[in-house]
Amino acid sequence: MSMNSRIFFRFLVWWIFFSFFSGLISSAVVRLDSIEIYNTHDWITKPTVYFVCKGENMTVLPDVTKANTVYTFKGEESWQPLTELESKKCKRCGFYEEDTFKSDDVFDEWEFCASDFKANGKYILFKEKELNVTFTCEECASLPAGTFNTDTNNDNKGNKLRVGIIVLIVLVALTVTIFGLMMAYKYWQKRKRQQDQARFLKLFEEGDDLEDELELGN
Repeated sequence: MSMNSRIFFRFLVWWIFFSFFSGLISSAVVRLDSIEIYNTHDWITKPTVYFVCKGENMTVLPDVTKANTVYTFKGEESWQPLTELESKKCKRCGFYEEDTFKSDDVFDEWEFCASDFKANGKYILFKEKELNVTFTCEECASLPAGTFNTDTNNDNKGNKLRVGIIVLIVLVALTVTIFGLMMAYKYWQKRKRQQDQARFLKLFEEGDDLEDELELGN
C-alpha cells in the first residue's frame, strides 16, 4: 500500500470512529436548583453544608445556614455546577455537614444517576427530617439510554447484551465498509496508472508515426 493509501485509510478510520462513537461518550452538568434542610447538627456555630461525590472535590454551599428555609439558586453561582453525570454510570454522592469534633454528619447519601432526571430536566431528592433538594440537568434527558437501576439486575443484563450485539454489528459493518473503500481506492489507483500508461504509449506511437512521415517526405 502506498503512502497516500495509508494516509487515506487512517483518516477514514478516525473519521468513522468519531462519527459513530462520539455520542456514546457523553456527560451532562448538574446544577443545584433549590435546597431546604430540616435540621442542623451543630448547635453552637452556623452549619457548613456541602455536597460531594466519591472521588471528587466537595462543593460548599455558603448560603445554606438555617434550617427550614428554602434556598433557591440561579445556576450561575461561582460554585456551580455541582457535578457531571455520564450516560451509563452513576455516582455515589451526598449532602453533609462539617463537624469539628467528630466525623461529618450525613443528610443523605445516594446513587446519583442521569436517569433520575425527568423529561423537564428536574430531579427532586427528599429525605424525611433531613432535606429536600431539587436538581437541574437540561442535558440528562438527551443522553444515550444507559443502565442505572441497581434493583433491576435482569433488565441490566439484557440491556448490556443488546448493547453488546449492537456494538458488534456496528464494528462488523465498519470493518466491511473500510475494507470495501480500501479496495475501491486501490482499484481506482490501478485504473489511473493503466490510463496514464495507455496515454503515454499512444503519445509514443503518434511520435513514431510522425517521425516516419518526415523520413518519407525527405
